[in-house]
Amino acid sequence: MTTTAEILNGKATSSLILDEIKAEVAVIKQEEEKVPHLAAVLVGDDGASLTYVNAKVKACEQVGFASTLITLPEETTEEELLRAVADLNENEDIDGFIVQVPLPKHIDEQKVVESILPDKDVDGFHPENLGRMLLDLPTLLPATPKGILLLLEKNGINTEGKHCVVIGRSHTVGTPVSVLMSRNKKSANSTVTLCHSRTKDLSQITKLADILIVAIGKPEFVSADMVKSGAIVVDVGIHRVTAPETKRGFRLKGDVKFDEVASKASHITPVPGGVGPMTIASLLSNTLQAAKNRIE
Repeated sequence: MTTTAEILNGKATSSLILDEIKAEVAVIKQEEEKVPHLAAVLVGDDGASLTYVNAKVKACEQVGFASTLITLPEETTEEELLRAVADLNENEDIDGFIVQVPLPKHIDEQKVVESILPDKDVDGFHPENLGRMLLDLPTLLPATPKGILLLLEKNGINTEGKHCVVIGRSHTVGTPVSVLMSRNKKSANSTVTLCHSRTKDLSQITKLADILIVAIGKPEFVSADMVKSGAIVVDVGIHRVTAPETKRGFRLKGDVKFDEVASKASHITPVPGGVGPMTIASLLSNTLQAAKNRIE
């Protein structure tokens, strides 16, 4: 099927943001003799998680950040991981850090998130940061929702007065992006409908969307008949779908049937190369903000 939608290129857009961060880092190094430092903790040997973390380390090198990768075995106990988090909280050289998810099943993910100091929580998942976001107070925003808004803004997408439908109500993407898109700000000001697994007549609602943000976690869930002609479609999902005919044995798919939806939408994000790079850029933007907060 022929693609008619304009591609919202997250890779290209994130490069612009990383260049802006790099310029700020150069000034901080010169004036404050400070190098922003991002750490990442990886538990286990999940291939996708390792790929994501390595991409973050590479981005740190690109902008001039210092980076530390802490790898822990799959059998690491919850107590041992919490000790590692406490060490990073106390390390004055570390400006921000993330604990890569998913974690092994024997570890309580929420307990780990709550153990991270809010001012070092560059993923933006800590309850204090989410609460401040809800009240529109200065804070470290959740990285993926922040990245989505930046992607729309940097590509000149007018969101004011538009009907934005979000599919998925996770605390990491769906719920915070619905809040941010409704904010009284030029790059937001949308009327938002948040849909989820209990929403009735979902396709009737999605067909009303000027902007459709899909974060449901199901491969190719959204088809063309669920999308209004000319809609802007942001696909947050990324899945390894078995494809024996390929050299790797899998293809990367999003939550949207890209080919058929791209023939109907005005703009669409690709998978990969859409929201993913923007999440990394936002993570580094949060780290830069955390470093500047510590300098002040």
